[in-house]
Amino acid sequence: MAKKLLIATRNYGKVRELARMLDNLPFNVVGLDDLEIDFEVEETGSTFEENAVLKARAYGEASGELTLADDSGLVVDALNGEPGVLSARYGGEGLSDEDRVQLVLKNMEGTSGWKRKARFVAVLALVGNDVPNGLVTTEGVVEGAIMHEPIGQNGFGYDPIFWMVEHTKTTAQMTAQEKDQVSHRANALKAMMSTLESLA
Repeated sequence: MAKKLLIATRNYGKVRELARMLDNLPFNVVGLDDLEIDFEVEETGSTFEENAVLKARAYGEASGELTLADDSGLVVDALNGEPGVLSARYGGEGLSDEDRVQLVLKNMEGTSGWKRKARFVAVLALVGNDVPNGLVTTEGVVEGAIMHEPIGQNGFGYDPIFWMVEHTKTTAQMTAQEKDQVSHRANALKAMMSTLESLA
């Protein structure tokens, strides 16, 4: 029977993305709702790594399963690194992805050219009884720029305004298969893959 791997998020965009990328490993990938884990971990860390570790440890302890947590976000130079670790809560709790995209665009009005540089950052934290030292973390980064308006229908979050310079399209214009090869989360997962393979 396949070993369970808990993806410690309620964001099913992330669960689906990671499950696709782990498709060749014999894990039964589940999300928090699948295990009826209903508490939230307060993301009090000041870095992506601190928040990923907080989530991995709390949900790993609650579930008793091998647990992979992600903390990721958009870092915009012209906004002094915002939205950063607050990417999912940028502008307040009640906003939709579209609202947050519009807020970034509004806050960048009058900013042009190379000053629109940005990056997506993802940190993965893996915890479990068989994980080396009980914890492994990896980071993935993708450099790009912020568009002046949203383009594309795929993905989630800030994908419609993140221009992948090397690929001449936004991440929201990429197919799932394209994004799985080049995204910040994909890069973090590639770095984690040898550990996951040893645990499968």
